[in-house]
Amino acid sequence: MSSYQNIDIKSIIERCRALLYPEYLGDGGAAQHNDVQLLQADLEDAIDTSFSMAGKCGDAAAIAHGFISALPQLRQMLLKDVKATYNGDPAAESIAEVVLCYPGIRAITSYRIAHALLLAGVPILPRIITEFAHSQTGIDIHPAASIGESFAIDHGTGVVIGATAILGNNVKLYQGVTLGAKSFPLDADGNPVKGIARHPILEDNVIVYSNATILGRVTIGHDATIGGNIWITEDVAPCARVVQSPKKYF
Repeated sequence: MSSYQNIDIKSIIERCRALLYPEYLGDGGAAQHNDVQLLQADLEDAIDTSFSMAGKCGDAAAIAHGFISALPQLRQMLLKDVKATYNGDPAAESIAEVVLCYPGIRAITSYRIAHALLLAGVPILPRIITEFAHSQTGIDIHPAASIGESFAIDHGTGVVIGATAILGNNVKLYQGVTLGAKSFPLDADGNPVKGIARHPILEDNVIVYSNATILGRVTIGHDATIGGNIWITEDVAPCARVVQSPKKYF
């Protein structure tokens, strides 16, 4: 059986980033063409190994080619994420700073790469890519989550987004936010039932502030604001503002 021992996952991610942000991370010209060729070869090996490890079959060459062909569309999606992050942070002095320095963009980039591979039917590798970003940034996004355009994560450390979470467009999360699951049902043998929708839905224009926890298949309506350190297990109406009651000091 093949293994990942000789596959450089970091190199795959960095070549993808160089092609997605060529003005900041690429060398241009012949070097970019070389990156495409190297990425094709490395992706083929990694995808083929993923199928082998999962006991499945797939056309690694075709999937790798299709993924690389779709990079321009992926770039357009990521540029909206970068712009949303830049516009949402008064401390950001340039787009270059956001691309090169912000952990949220690094994690979102890895998520979008991994999500595209997951949609193409690749097992294991998408999760490896997002977990690599998790180790770098402290941001844990499952590759199966569905996330719309202009997504921003400010600061980011401790953010968790579960596999069946659905986020609309223009969603913004702050550090420590958890979009997680509550206890889920067990089958007749006492094992967890897999494949059920168990994570939150955040509609368009939702903002969730630091250390808020949203659990279960609940819906946070469009344009709602969730304050920091809030625990939510029920639906929130559109345009609602959920905050802690002010403390009184004597």
